[in-house]
Amino acid sequence: MMKKIKELRDNKTFKIIKGIIKSIVVILLIGFIIVVCLQRVSNNRVSFFNYRMFIVVSGSMKPKYDIGDVLISKEVVPSKIKVGDTISYLGKAGNFRDKVITHQVIRIETDETGKYLFHAKGLANLVEDPIVGEDQLYGVVIYKSFVLSLIYRIISTSIGFYLFIIIPLIYIIGSEIIMTLLEKEEKRREKTNEKT
Repeated sequence: MMKKIKELRDNKTFKIIKGIIKSIVVILLIGFIIVVCLQRVSNNRVSFFNYRMFIVVSGSMKPKYDIGDVLISKEVVPSKIKVGDTISYLGKAGNFRDKVITHQVIRIETDETGKYLFHAKGLANLVEDPIVGEDQLYGVVIYKSFVLSLIYRIISTSIGFYLFIIIPLIYIIGSEIIMTLLEKEEKRREKTNEKT
């Protein structure tokens, strides 16, 4: 049995595939966790190369976006925003205060100083949002990620969190411990064989 495990462990193809899979899983898990934590702590004030990730938490943009959809927005200059674009912004008034809102632009105007003011509304809402100043903008939604939406929906459940976060981490740590113990056992046996 030990001989078969050693042969499998020493197989070059197996080592390469295992290393690639392990690296991808670790990078994805760490990256996703870092992005989610940074954006929650900073209320999405931190962007990554002018991109931000948002998770839809209400049905105000149905049928275009559903609860749990992961959206990617890009920072743009206010003059590039058009009617019909979906913007993400930090609310400053009423029920919107300190919340990240993602709604569609329905009208654009400028104030007396030339700064842009955006009128936005959720597709499923009857009432328009409070006016959005250009200083509130996080960006324009450019992409809805089906893969990240699926991952978020899965890991937002307790079973999914354990299956896709905890178990892979335990597997990675456990496999490292087992490989280290097997190597130590192999070295011990080699030393024992040399003495006899």
